[in-house]
Amino acid sequence: MAEQSSNQQVYLIRHGETEWSRTGRHTGRSDIPLTETGKEQAEFLRPIFEGVRFVKILSSPLQRALATAHLAGLVDRVETTDDLTEWDYGDYEGITTKEIRKSVPDWTVWTHPCPNGETIEQVAARADRVVQKVREVKGDVGLFSHGHFLRVLAARWLGMDPAAGKHLVLDTSTLSILSYEHEDPALKTWNGPLVTAACAVPWTEASAAR
Repeated sequence: MAEQSSNQQVYLIRHGETEWSRTGRHTGRSDIPLTETGKEQAEFLRPIFEGVRFVKILSSPLQRALATAHLAGLVDRVETTDDLTEWDYGDYEGITTKEIRKSVPDWTVWTHPCPNGETIEQVAARADRVVQKVREVKGDVGLFSHGHFLRVLAARWLGMDPAAGKHLVLDTSTLSILSYEHEDPALKTWNGPLVTAACAVPWTEASAAR
């Protein structure tokens, strides 16, 4: 692994609050907008990213992720990729885990199928493509995406089974950082609230490396 790659930092941003995320409804491919609170949360990214020299910024094309990137002040630099879209929940789109468990006790997205949706293997394949693309970049990368997908991506970055993402709780409006430790893929920061992160400004490359 090249030394430059081992210094790379990958910023994972889960989008701001939506009405469905606020109420616990599975939001896969439905294009739900940010709430006013979600928009305010996204704007906390502006001062954070002023000190980050991104080489590439990628986003899910769904508006809740893309709007988060735009409100962060990155509107002219973001490329969209379908690989960063959320897990396709199929028939479970728009309903809560509690509602699903009325017919499928003990259901979780990590252990049970989503009828007419994606399997965990299909989601992992997308995550692997993103990881490969990121590792080809010589420098820092920003990824604006969704909760379940980013949990799978983090697991795959670490070389773990995609289902290990079940242990990586990820709230809306959070910043996480993937990097390397002695050239081994590592998790540097996880589930950091944007409000808290903004209070730690300036977030320069040097401070993020500490």
